[in-house]
Amino acid sequence: MDIEEALSYLDRHLNREARAGRYEGLSLDVIRSLLHAMADPHKAYPSVHVTGTNGKGSVCTMIASLLEAHGLSTGLYTSPHLHRPNERIAHRLRPISDVQLARAIEDVAVVEPLVDGEPSWFELMTAAAFGCFADLGVDVAVVEVGLLGRFDATNVLESPVAVLTNIGKDHTDGVGDWRRAIAEEKSGIVHPGARFVCGETDPSLRSVFDATPAERRVYLGEDFRLTRNDLAVGGRLVSVKTPRGEVEDVFLPLHGRHQGVNFAIALAAVEEFFDRPLDQRTVEDACELVSIPGRFEVVSRRPLVVLDGAHNPEAAASVRETLKDFGWARRTFVIGFLEGRDPREVMGSFGIQPGDRLIICPPPSPRAMEARRMVLAAQQLGLDPDVEEDPATAVGRALDESDEEDAVVVTGSLYLVGAVRTALVEPDDEDTSLTRAHEVPPVAE
Repeated sequence: MDIEEALSYLDRHLNREARAGRYEGLSLDVIRSLLHAMADPHKAYPSVHVTGTNGKGSVCTMIASLLEAHGLSTGLYTSPHLHRPNERIAHRLRPISDVQLARAIEDVAVVEPLVDGEPSWFELMTAAAFGCFADLGVDVAVVEVGLLGRFDATNVLESPVAVLTNIGKDHTDGVGDWRRAIAEEKSGIVHPGARFVCGETDPSLRSVFDATPAERRVYLGEDFRLTRNDLAVGGRLVSVKTPRGEVEDVFLPLHGRHQGVNFAIALAAVEEFFDRPLDQRTVEDACELVSIPGRFEVVSRRPLVVLDGAHNPEAAASVRETLKDFGWARRTFVIGFLEGRDPREVMGSFGIQPGDRLIICPPPSPRAMEARRMVLAAQQLGLDPDVEEDPATAVGRALDESDEEDAVVVTGSLYLVGAVRTALVEPDDEDTSLTRAHEVPPVAE
């Protein structure tokens, strides 16, 4: 297979990320059967498994960077992607090549006829990632849960370290004790004997986490905590007290207090993986590697242009708070949501004011929310939005109508952010690596 044939093969399968509807008959049987036909590649290396409502992709990238700085070869599996499916599968913090991705998908396609039931797009991609990591001989895999937790395809892993970032109102109908239901589902990735790093601090959920079969539990705010999380030029200065030690005044090149919290969670997870304190200088070296496209990514400063895939109230509130660290004369929000969101609630969490400009732009996805529904929600908040159907046109209009002292914020969906990022960054010039390009040696195909 070449890359076009491989992606065409994937697209012939159900893509739960691109289609609306409830999932029935949840089970890990198909992914287990698929991996067994591949000789169980996911058992060839230890892993760190990360779930949560928000921040899990950032935490995964930070964990992988910390492990790399300690000399380990890492595999990193995250979702969704901004530009190319290759971004989901990274080796040594770099997305694998088209050749590697096509080879990994072909390995899965060969054994699919041996599997009972039809795998989904995500199950096939997950199997391809796990097979690719085995072929590359990684020392450790860092894996982000896609959706759910207990029944997510990635939960075939029995990771020695399981991580929960937080619990928020996403992928839920908000009925009944939804926080507890989500906590129970997501804590299902904690297997017997694992070390469980928990970033959720709601005391009402503590009994759920204490009931996991973990050998050891480490809680944010009790066993580890931030002692500093301050604004700095180009990022933040953070200090973290862990069960085994402390790192002080580390520069993290990411924006927002929430990224300081994510860093503390990642640090605790790696400490649990090694079962020892981490060296200050090595942690500093790891932070130099960290770059997370599409998560409060500043792509211009005059005017300020920010890309952030915030798609739920908690993430939107983080964007609102982080924007306070920057100055602006007037703001323009380019926003589009997928179905399943409450557009009024999320827009309100962004703190969009009647004096702000608002451009509604549906994300390029089959699950995109209709523009008229988003417009109605905006009007209920006292806003007067414009509508552009094309992401490039929407951001172009926002920039044309902005002065150097203004701010443009593109948000609401990673699918919209990815499309705008493509429009703003020339493909030939874009560095698609997850780290500073010069820091990690290239990977041979």
